[in-house]
Amino acid sequence: MANQSIVTGFLLMGFSDYRDMQIVYFVIFLVIYLLSLIGNLLLGVAVILNRHLHAPMYFFLVNLSFSDICFISTTIPKAMAASLTNNKQISYAGCAAQVFSVFTCIGSELALLTVMAYDRYVAICHPLQYMLVMNWSACLQMATASWIITLIHALMHTILIFRLNFCKSNRIEQFFCDVPHLLMISCTNGSISQILILVIGITVDSLCSGFIFISYGYIFSTVLKIPSIQGRYKAFSTCTPHLAVFSLFLTSAIFAYMRPQSLSFHTLDLLSAFLYTVLPPILNPLIYSFRNKDIQKAVWKMLQK
Repeated sequence: MANQSIVTGFLLMGFSDYRDMQIVYFVIFLVIYLLSLIGNLLLGVAVILNRHLHAPMYFFLVNLSFSDICFISTTIPKAMAASLTNNKQISYAGCAAQVFSVFTCIGSELALLTVMAYDRYVAICHPLQYMLVMNWSACLQMATASWIITLIHALMHTILIFRLNFCKSNRIEQFFCDVPHLLMISCTNGSISQILILVIGITVDSLCSGFIFISYGYIFSTVLKIPSIQGRYKAFSTCTPHLAVFSLFLTSAIFAYMRPQSLSFHTLDLLSAFLYTVLPPILNPLIYSFRNKDIQKAVWKMLQK
């Protein structure tokens, strides 16, 4: 240890060392980033400017859009800059900021998707009590609690990770500062951080996924009792995309953070990271919003103006 130099910065190795492929990846990342940014901004602005969309469901959608913008802005711009300039360096502070932001966004996505499942449960299973249960005070409290808890959770994990020393290598085989790869290059014992990530991850994921699947169990049992085929189709078309996005996000994040290091392969790591950091910010506006006729009308009206 005494003869090893302490790492003060990192190299994000990303997808390729070949210049032509780096340009291709830059273009792909740019298109993905712009699509996500435009989709989430259009959704947020449309809801804010249209008073008839000022309802609990759309309030949580705006929060989710804000989280998605932060999420994709945490990883993609740095990856684009590295591909365009072939400069793969990221400072120690910049890496810590990325880890904090990624944990915050993962937590907020999970919390907001859970709250949105509860919103759908109350709307479908207890429609007469919806406005009483999902009043603005309750919505603000749930959204605020989601953000505060995820910020505390992200800060705790960031402190635990960057209390470690990094002296084995400064190469991170990923396009952003990913915690599993940081633990791999740490030269101090990171078992406490790994155990905490595992325990907290299992606890939080189990609670959120359990709550969501129980909520949807009640939702689907209620929907099946609707006599109208059109009514059943409308309810299913509203709920199943939410469940699909949540399942994809949760499984890819669990695989990235909780699998043993023996199952770590470069291509597999990149794919799992892409699935939980890049795909949700693109899919969420399409699945939750632009399939919604009220959102479509609001966006079209706004674009016409």
